[in-house]
Amino acid sequence: MIAIKKAMLVGLILASGAITGCASTSSEEQAQAVQQQDAGDPRDPLEPVNRVVWDFNWEVLDAYVLRPVTVGYVTVVPQFARTGLLNAAENLEEPGNFFNNLLQGKFDQGMDSLARFLINSTVGLLGTIDVADKMGITVKEEDFGEVLGVWGIGTGPYLMVPAAGPSDPRSFTGRVVDNMYYPLTILNSNFTLARWVVSALEGRAALIDQEKQLEQSVDDYAFVKNAYFQNLEYKVTDGKSGDKAIEEDQLDDFAEFESMLGEMDAPEPVEEEQLEEAEKEN
Repeated sequence: MIAIKKAMLVGLILASGAITGCASTSSEEQAQAVQQQDAGDPRDPLEPVNRVVWDFNWEVLDAYVLRPVTVGYVTVVPQFARTGLLNAAENLEEPGNFFNNLLQGKFDQGMDSLARFLINSTVGLLGTIDVADKMGITVKEEDFGEVLGVWGIGTGPYLMVPAAGPSDPRSFTGRVVDNMYYPLTILNSNFTLARWVVSALEGRAALIDQEKQLEQSVDDYAFVKNAYFQNLEYKVTDGKSGDKAIEEDQLDDFAEFESMLGEMDAPEPVEEEQLEEAEKEN
């Protein structure tokens, strides 16, 4: 029975990835995405299969599992408890941020990540209070997938993974490496599972009021895929795409739609009142 419960929780966590690649795009960009689909997208050689998986992730797993559980979580758990749990979960990623910054030559950012981990793990009561942020030491999140991108390694083909959502070989490899950093590598399975659940639920809660953007898109699958690759490019280039910087409002949308699989900063906990307003709109 315990094994079955764990399997269900893992599925719940991974289901959040079903919408992690979304971002706000203009109608013109959506039209271009549809045209690209008709012409065949070289980034997506497995598109027929990927589309089937996307429909299952979004219309079944999210609709009947993740979203209802998220609504219940936001309704029942007090705001201060949610904030503390999310802070603790994010604090465990700081050693990974430290190494991934150093591997890109970002030494100052790496030292900030190390300082955040030491301060928040002690003064911040095991990371439940973000004392470092109050001291002006902000998060400098970097994952190993970004490191590989900076080193010149391409993403590989687009993959829509059952229950896990948008991915690619480079990002998948990066997540594996990130989970091998201390202290994640020494945590027992129950603790790791709890961390993933908290991140997944908070990430999904942040998407409640963004759902209409996806529903109103010309092609929701192409919308997600296009945003996913824009997001990867943004992270690897630190906000620049060639000679053109990605606009700040797009960055905000990217952050809101990012996956719980450690691809970007987990969003701030959503207030219950905000969730209720989004529910009324839907």
